[in-house]
Amino acid sequence: MRVALMTAGSRGDVAPYTGLGHGLAAAGHRVTLVTHARFAPLAADAGIGFRPLPVDPRAELASARGQGLHRSRGGAAKFARVVAMARGLVGEMADGLLDAAQDQDVLLVSGSLGPLGHTIGAGLGRPTVGVYLQPLAATAEFGPPVLGARGYGAAGNLLAGRVVGAAVDAIFADTVRRLRTRLGLPPSRTRAARRARERQDWPVLHGFSELVVPRPRDWRPGLRVAGYWWPYCPPAGRLPCRVEEFLAAGPAPVFVGLGSATVPDPDRLSRELVAALRAAGLRGVMQRGWSDLAADGEDMLTVDELPHGLLFPRMAAVVHHAGAGTTAAALRAGVPAVPLPVQFDAGFWADRLVGLGVAPTAIPLRRLASPSLAAALRRVVDDPGYRRRAAALAAGLRAEDGVGPVLSALDGIADA
Repeated sequence: MRVALMTAGSRGDVAPYTGLGHGLAAAGHRVTLVTHARFAPLAADAGIGFRPLPVDPRAELASARGQGLHRSRGGAAKFARVVAMARGLVGEMADGLLDAAQDQDVLLVSGSLGPLGHTIGAGLGRPTVGVYLQPLAATAEFGPPVLGARGYGAAGNLLAGRVVGAAVDAIFADTVRRLRTRLGLPPSRTRAARRARERQDWPVLHGFSELVVPRPRDWRPGLRVAGYWWPYCPPAGRLPCRVEEFLAAGPAPVFVGLGSATVPDPDRLSRELVAALRAAGLRGVMQRGWSDLAADGEDMLTVDELPHGLLFPRMAAVVHHAGAGTTAAALRAGVPAVPLPVQFDAGFWADRLVGLGVAPTAIPLRRLASPSLAAALRRVVDDPGYRRRAAALAAGLRAEDGVGPVLSALDGIADA
């Protein structure tokens, strides 16, 4: 089958689909990744097709509008800002998604594009399946991940989840209305269309493990947890020579990186991070990322993008922004963590790490101070329990096959 994998967002919203796409291609499907042009090399490395979408997520985060996110206090305020920011951007991607879908047999749609992908599939007569990296459906068991780690009680969690769902509907409302007219579909409000998908039990597979987030008991049957989709890494992949030399020159260092998150003052933050590592007596590997972090000195190494699957198992611990992708990579490596949640679902994943016993605490980035980070690092490195629990969890994750349920869904479509 000709399969389009449609996603939008930062690198963490794209990279897991390269592993999923590679697995589907290995099973005989023709896979095309449809996402922002800057991520074309990821598809090429995975040996799958690529169709570009407009909008550069890094440029958007660096813009005045994107920098405004740093002025928001609390998950709800940040979410309100990003809803306003996203409404215009989804309209810019609609034509690219529609063009890419024309010659496909089935559309696999990420949570960041769900309503658009489903509408395009309905208009073109193509079956669609959701492939989500986060739990987006409302549940009484936890609050909406996009608002952070906070819980509101069973009834409050459900209400908050529905409010977030309505806000997401607002992001797509104008674009979906125009698409429905263009595709000859009857008019329908975005909220009504979402409820229709729920009544029809539209299938959504989630790319995380039940060992990390157990499937909520109050989810409808079509919402399934598949297991992680790992970013593709070539079997013969190697770390650069200078990285290998640094690793060989002393004890295992600590990785520090914020992935695709941005910060208002990279120099100040870099100094705080380096001070914490040195106060804890630890070497560090600092990833520049979209925050432009940097560290100097023989005990520090600054790197650009490197495969987490190759680097993380060599670390004593991982300090990260608690994005879904980096959280998963650290768990797979069996390495303990100190999460520095930045925004949106980061607080949710950071809370999971602490609850699983693989992180001593979460330190929100906006409250970061070198003494508190140094203390957390000493705890996570000195107490072997954190590494032992991380290794046990990693063994469970490696035994799972996240691609298999997606292949089964495609087989079901082919047989229908």
